[in-house]
Amino acid sequence: MKRRKLHIIVFIVAVLGLFIVQYQYLRIGLNLAKVQFSKNMGNASQAIKKDLFEENELTFLIGKSITKDDTYFNLSLDSVQNATGHFFNDFLKDRLAVNGIATDFSYQLFSRDSTDYLTSPTVFREGDKLNAYPIVLEGYLPALVGKSLVLELQFKDINTYFLFQLNGLTIPSLIFMLAIIIVVIWVLRSFYWQGKLITTTNEFINNLTHELKTPVFSIGLATKILEKDLDEKHEPIVAIIRQQMERLKVHIDKVLELGSMENNRKILIFNDVDFRPVLKKLSEEFQTLGALENLQFSYELQEGEYQLNAAVSHLENAIINLLENAKKYSEDPKIHLEAHIDKKCLVVSVRDNGIGVDKKDQVRIFDKYFRVTQGNLHTVKGYGLGLHYVKHVVDSHKGRINVESELGKGTTIRIEIPLKKNGKRV
Repeated sequence: MKRRKLHIIVFIVAVLGLFIVQYQYLRIGLNLAKVQFSKNMGNASQAIKKDLFEENELTFLIGKSITKDDTYFNLSLDSVQNATGHFFNDFLKDRLAVNGIATDFSYQLFSRDSTDYLTSPTVFREGDKLNAYPIVLEGYLPALVGKSLVLELQFKDINTYFLFQLNGLTIPSLIFMLAIIIVVIWVLRSFYWQGKLITTTNEFINNLTHELKTPVFSIGLATKILEKDLDEKHEPIVAIIRQQMERLKVHIDKVLELGSMENNRKILIFNDVDFRPVLKKLSEEFQTLGALENLQFSYELQEGEYQLNAAVSHLENAIINLLENAKKYSEDPKIHLEAHIDKKCLVVSVRDNGIGVDKKDQVRIFDKYFRVTQGNLHTVKGYGLGLHYVKHVVDSHKGRINVESELGKGTTIRIEIPLKKNGKRV
């Protein structure tokens, strides 16, 4: 629960950090947009002053309008002033657009004594927050009226315009941030769901293995009773029952340890050992069982010591798992175990003549709960835990495991465990 809270806190802090960074970038972008706008307005102002400096068709029309001279036109003065306002508005709009400014504006043409001469067709409401840019005119028009004239351009919601200009930056950033948040939430939910599933599964396995201890104890008690009045003919059979019962007890304990191992609650205990006697005894016991079950088993162990730093019982159980699998998945089992030293590693391989595994499934056979679905493999009951356990044990020994198999021709599984050097694995 503490880890979950920590993950949530880190996630919230990271999201807030992303928003703060985005906000800072937005502020920088707005400042740059304002600087660029001011520069563009300066260029537009110079262009407007230049075009209005001399007498031309537009300045002539404006001059007639502001001096209220309608002698040149057949229209009323109001119509002339109205037409002039629209022509002038289009002229200003064109000059602003040429200089990179494409937003709503209004204008006023007035003198220093506050006399209004010309007003924009578009008039903003009183109370609107406006940005005003005055342009002092020179040349023909001021000389015509004999006063200093000022053309004031007004812009409303200039920050909205800047934000619109930055949409190419802000909108993709917000989309990416939203995508990141969704993905992180989905990953965290999946992580905790899987964690809960693993915990539930381990609890089930642990409870089941604890329940198995009761019948194992009963079998052990019954075996001891049988040993009291046992004749020589049945002694090997009871001995095998006792051996397998002890092995089953070890298996139950190892399953419990595996659950702890996967939850990082317990570390395997490694000891220095010559593994050859362990492997030889294991092979002899399996050979005895094989004779009773009519399977052909042979083994070949290279002479010499197999010095390992190993968790002996786990490594022994892993090899037994390989032998049991070889027996289960073969109709007329012929199994061969071989062990030798190669490049500072103990190499143990188990070969069988079973039904084999398709190449596309070979990379997954060590996954937890995975079972091959092709052919008749599911005629053998199982839960997909055996080879996962083997892989887990080999990895814990810093070893390697690989499989070679062909459908209908059998399988060879090879494990390599580093030999010890100066009391340590190499």
